[in-house]
Amino acid sequence: MTDSPYWNPRHETMPRDRLEALQLRKLRGLVGWATQRVPWHAERLRAAGVTPDTLRSLDDLRRIPFMTRDEWMAGQDENPPFGHVLAAPADVAIRYHTTSGTTGRTPLRVLDSMKDWEFIAEAWCYGFWGFGVRPRDIVFFAFSYGTFVGFWGAHYACEKIGCLVLPGGNMTTEQRVAMILDMGATVVCSTPTYALRMAQEARTMGVDLVSGPVKRLILSGEPAGSIPATKALIERQWGAKAGDTAGMTELGTIMMFESENQPGGTHIIEDHYIEEVVDPATDQPVGYGEMGERVVTSFGRGFIPVLRYRTRDLVVKVPASTSDCGRTWDLYEGGIRGRVDDMKLVRGTNVYPRAIEGIMREYPEVEEFQVHLYTAEDIRDEIEVLVELSDGADVEAMTRAMAKKLADAHEGLRIDVRTVTHQTLPRFELKAKRLVDDRTLIGGQGEKRTQA
Repeated sequence: MTDSPYWNPRHETMPRDRLEALQLRKLRGLVGWATQRVPWHAERLRAAGVTPDTLRSLDDLRRIPFMTRDEWMAGQDENPPFGHVLAAPADVAIRYHTTSGTTGRTPLRVLDSMKDWEFIAEAWCYGFWGFGVRPRDIVFFAFSYGTFVGFWGAHYACEKIGCLVLPGGNMTTEQRVAMILDMGATVVCSTPTYALRMAQEARTMGVDLVSGPVKRLILSGEPAGSIPATKALIERQWGAKAGDTAGMTELGTIMMFESENQPGGTHIIEDHYIEEVVDPATDQPVGYGEMGERVVTSFGRGFIPVLRYRTRDLVVKVPASTSDCGRTWDLYEGGIRGRVDDMKLVRGTNVYPRAIEGIMREYPEVEEFQVHLYTAEDIRDEIEVLVELSDGADVEAMTRAMAKKLADAHEGLRIDVRTVTHQTLPRFELKAKRLVDDRTLIGGQGEKRTQA
């Protein structure tokens, strides 16, 4: 392949009318496949009066019923271990993966065929190539290589591109930093949280990452990859460009990536997906520039057809012209903004974890933080942010400034900021879970409302 900025120039720069014609053709094929191979889908599609022939334009997509995670998980419970969604016998699969898991619940399980796995790697190739990764690069994966799908597809994508791949499973953070430097890795892949954790460890080791070999970081797994303050902090601490991606176990791979020109958002891989944005309360579509919930239809994975899957992710879609990279694919401005169920109501005020992180990451002295909600005197909801600060920080002035910024961003809601000793708060390699909700039900027996 030439050093084009596009992995697939024909599809990435396809005129909009031709792109939509391609999506419609693939949609008809997917509906036909799901009807023939998955009785659960067939029953739902027949009830809605949907056949390939009835899909005359992309507007007809909205006739297809939504697919939800609750339905998928219920199917697993009724027909373990994989539920009602498989389009082929389980014994012909070549890959098994799960979600990262929810406390106390069985994770969502998925299977893939060889053809699916080729699609999964191909989607990651779009993202890596689009952010400037080339065959000459050495790519380190700070990833556990367990059943969580995570960076598995990315690993194979880098092999497909021709990079030297360094798998970083079963290693301590110190060992990972040492290998990055010893092997001269030019690209590092991790969650945003773990990129900051490795930078902390490098400082402890007396290592200057800024003068090291890493030129690019590929981030995934958390909305933080598109939070400007978090991204800027990562780029300062590594002396490298950071690019956001987002994927889902349900899809097997990524569905969006940030291009090398860093346009402030992530391009949707529109030759493999149709991404709708709907009002989560009314289910009606919203326009460009309006926040809503992602609903995704995937063309790439045949083993598990995904039709209008409600992701619960909050996004703001903007047109392709927002970026000057030449792609004709629309973007999600600011990547994944959060989740529909992330919002917490505290004394009548909406609180979003992303907004809190955006403020906390303005302070490089913050080594780790946690948002804690609790009930005071059995009658009043309270919120505090626990922080670990680096040595030498002006604790009093900094916590006072943080508390003011947090209040200003949340309609004057008082959010206490309290320091804790070093290594008190948990560290994360995969998705960070920094919000703990210990509020009790009023009049109840101390049951936790939620644990996020």
